[in-house]
Amino acid sequence: MGRRKAAAGSGKGSSRDTRKKRSFWQRVRRRLLQLLLVVILLPPVLTIVYSVVPPVSTLMLARYVQFLWVDRQWVPLEEISPNLVRSVITSEDSGFCTNDGVEWEALQDQVEALSEGERPRGASTITMQTAKNLFLWAERSYVRKALELPLALMLDAILTKKRVLEIYLNIAEWGEGIFGAEAAAQAWFGKPAKDLTRTEAARLATALPNPLGRNPANPSAGHRRLAATNLARVRSSGPIFGCVLAN
Repeated sequence: MGRRKAAAGSGKGSSRDTRKKRSFWQRVRRRLLQLLLVVILLPPVLTIVYSVVPPVSTLMLARYVQFLWVDRQWVPLEEISPNLVRSVITSEDSGFCTNDGVEWEALQDQVEALSEGERPRGASTITMQTAKNLFLWAERSYVRKALELPLALMLDAILTKKRVLEIYLNIAEWGEGIFGAEAAAQAWFGKPAKDLTRTEAARLATALPNPLGRNPANPSAGHRRLAATNLARVRSSGPIFGCVLAN
């Protein structure tokens, strides 16, 4: 009789353990689903906020957390020289006004180059770089690149072209701890961003691919050639940036 009771008690204990385990995994699954929902909803919610509030980049946040120096002075696009606007668009994304945040043909070319064993280069639009700076990390990876695509499409759908460019020019890195056009103009040329000359704008624009290695105020010979090429392309392009400039 005692053995039967012990066996029955053991069965109840096992059943309770099973229910506890099931309950634990249900809670874990619920928390994971909640986390996934937050991850999905956070970027569009933040983008709506960023349509009116000056944002900071993930790189800036990382420096703040490490108590490192950050120089960023937000200014509206109207207070940034049209010379810099034209130079940056020409250098970084000549199709900015017409694409949907992604240059699909350029991206396809890079995918084909990768499949052939070549090293992919470029294909990042201004909108994709803005998405990376706002929501992702700096180190290059295929995972990050894949995440840039939907985020860029989202930014392009929610924000105006003018706002995307305004955000980009205010969070782009132009040196150690130097973020945005105003801080860059002050640091490298000792003047406000609205007063940048064509040459200064071209040097800043062509420094963006390597902001820690290129000095706009004292460019290397290679950097000077890139800036000269940028200037020539800007002159030949004409007034094609109507999505952000009046003329």
